[in-house]
Amino acid sequence: MKAATFGMALLATASAAHGAECVDAKTAKTGFVLEMPGVRSEFRPAAGGMVSVANTYQSESPQTQYLYAGLIEVFRDSTTGHLAMIPLGDLKKLFPLKAGAKSTTQFIELSPKKQPKGTKTLELAVKGKETFSLGGCKYNVLAVKETIKNQAGETLDTFTALYAPDLGASLARRYDEGSNSESVVGYETIKPLPQ
Repeated sequence: MKAATFGMALLATASAAHGAECVDAKTAKTGFVLEMPGVRSEFRPAAGGMVSVANTYQSESPQTQYLYAGLIEVFRDSTTGHLAMIPLGDLKKLFPLKAGAKSTTQFIELSPKKQPKGTKTLELAVKGKETFSLGGCKYNVLAVKETIKNQAGETLDTFTALYAPDLGASLARRYDEGSNSESVVGYETIKPLPQ
């Protein structure tokens, strides 16, 4: 009886260790799940350098996004509406990202119920490399400052994405960087998608 219990304990430990495997560049190609309290995001590579992200929220309707290289949003769909961000330049030229790289890309936002009112600009500035932990997994990330401006040059949003090129995903965002109000909103766990 003791041998059977010990064997079962070994199996349980092996299963737990297997369940805690870290997703790497190779296994990311089959998809993975990132989670934080109230949010579950399933990442799947798609054609043309896109990454499909199915977001499930505890208090909102589900949402599907398409992100170029897992970083730049180009399409969003949910029960509250649809939005396409059409780049007026070649996004492929921006990648692979390197520390110190800067770029500016103009976009037009299209939605079914309103005409676009001019272009928007996305400025990317790769500030450096960092390490980010998700549970027991550590990832090399690039700190990418993203600034979105309207046609008049007014800033609509700015944050620093902690982007893991090996995964093709932003693992967290830093807001109000360098100020007393600095905050980080990020995923807390990662696991492979069930096969």
